Amino acid sequence: MRQLTRPARRGILVVHVVTSVGWLGLTLGLLVLGITGATTASPQTQAAVYRSMKLFGDWLIIPLSLSALVSGLVLSLGTPWGLARHRWVYLKFWLTLGATLASALSLRPALNEAAASVATGDGVAAATSQDLLAAPSVSLSLYVFMTAISVLKPWGLTARGRRHRAARRTAGARTTAGAREAGAPRTPAVRDTGDQPPSTASIADTAKR
Repeated sequence: MRQLTRPARRGILVVHVVTSVGWLGLTLGLLVLGITGATTASPQTQAAVYRSMKLFGDWLIIPLSLSALVSGLVLSLGTPWGLARHRWVYLKFWLTLGATLASALSLRPALNEAAASVATGDGVAAATSQDLLAAPSVSLSLYVFMTAISVLKPWGLTARGRRHRAARRTAGARTTAGAREAGAPRTPAVRDTGDQPPSTASIADTAKR
């Protein structure tokens, strides 16, 4: 992929940070609602909680998760960081992809099931309630971890990253050597014709004699 220009890189970085932080905040909100739904004794409160969670799931989970995933992928491929050159970037990509799939294929169906149960007047099953409490807890821990490695950038290069860096250094050394050779002044060859002027040392020796 072609390297991003500076304005494009900054714009996509803003999108990535905003959507990632939004995803983190959404997960924290879902966790608070999940705790409330699992512990309340009021059917009205429980119904309001799971309807609210479904609204968040319908309107925010997929857009935020996909935006964070796509913007992060573009940033990695369009900058020198690369996708598989640094361990933290590579791990973060797979964790984000897994979290996006889990949100779409597991969390949203559970939210829909809970909302349908309270809509018919039935209580939410204990298993579903526990799932809607556990999922945000795991997701929140995961997003905090990904935020931490984004800031700290630990673990160094992957094997592919080391090969890429070595290749760049070799290419840079060759370019520098070629530039030096092209720019080095050439010393003209001196022909021995016998008509060369005597050196200063020769003149001094002659005067002494």
